[in-house]
Amino acid sequence: MLSKDELINLLNSDIEKFNEEVKSIQNGADLSESDFSGLTLDGAIFDNTDLASSTFADSHLTNVKFDGCDLTSVDFTRANLVECSFNDSVLNGTDFSYSTVDYSNFSDSDLAGAIFQSADLTNSDFSMAENLNACRFDEDTIWPDNEYLPEDFDTNYSSDLSSLKDDDDYEQSDY
Repeated sequence: MLSKDELINLLNSDIEKFNEEVKSIQNGADLSESDFSGLTLDGAIFDNTDLASSTFADSHLTNVKFDGCDLTSVDFTRANLVECSFNDSVLNGTDFSYSTVDYSNFSDSDLAGAIFQSADLTNSDFSMAENLNACRFDEDTIWPDNEYLPEDFDTNYSSDLSSLKDDDDYEQSDY
């Protein structure tokens, strides 16, 4: 079995061999806390991989599979993701801020605490995603059409405690 560093080197040099290695690892590969920022990947298969606390910031990912992955607190800020699959994955606290996520699928993924601030999610499918109501987003987030969202999800941004904004009308008490 290859080490974490050897798997990462394979990812950068021979994507098909990387995919074979990841598939052969019994309980899934452990690539947690890895730095994949700035990478351009096409056709990588991370299925059942632990990627918790890793970063894909500023990456270009096309047709990448993250099915059954632990993507807790992964950083996808400013990334460009096209036709990626996140089925059955845990995306708690995953940050997609300022990213473009196009034609991607989030079926049965857990999005509690995911961050979509100023993200462009056009054409992605969240219709079968779980806990989308527990994500964070702002007025600049671009959502797909309603048919690609859960029925109970409201795309209208409203300030709440998660935004932690100071209230300008607040007057300080002398006490």
